[in-house]
Amino acid sequence: RLEEFLKKEVDLKLSTLPDFEERVIDFSEVEHLMNSINTIPAPCAPVINPQVPNAATGTSLRVCWGLFSDDTVECYQLCYKPVSNERHSDEQPEHMLKVKETYCTITNLLPNTQYEFWVSALNASGISPPSEKAVYVTAPSPPTIKTKKIRSCENAALVCWESRDINPVDSYMVEV
Repeated sequence: RLEEFLKKEVDLKLSTLPDFEERVIDFSEVEHLMNSINTIPAPCAPVINPQVPNAATGTSLRVCWGLFSDDTVECYQLCYKPVSNERHSDEQPEHMLKVKETYCTITNLLPNTQYEFWVSALNASGISPPSEKAVYVTAPSPPTIKTKKIRSCENAALVCWESRDINPVDSYMVEV
């Protein structure tokens, strides 16, 4: 049978045309999707530390925070603004600094003023949620002694001073 079949002329017609020669496959969409897959997740929110003693001067504050995860972080975004008791406290200007370390000393602040701080962590995948807000206070300005009002006698002295601060000062320490 096979021999007979091979002797016959068979006319085959295909219902589809072979378009393989000119077919170009476009992988750009697949490549775009592959490039959009991040291998590093965005970091978790940092934790801002409360103010420590001796971390403030009249015009500067040292702020510290930590990241309690194994997240990859390229830098931190530290934001702050003065605390206001007014109803429009949201209108206070916000300041933002990019920092590589987990601490920063902010300068050119007002004496005896409360500032609200919060921090976020950044990496190639994105930005973390902000930390909780922490309030830090700058030290008061030194008082001005009123030299014309100083009085003294054998067992006592009267020294008067005035504060240059807008906000009230809790207490003063007099050294002799």
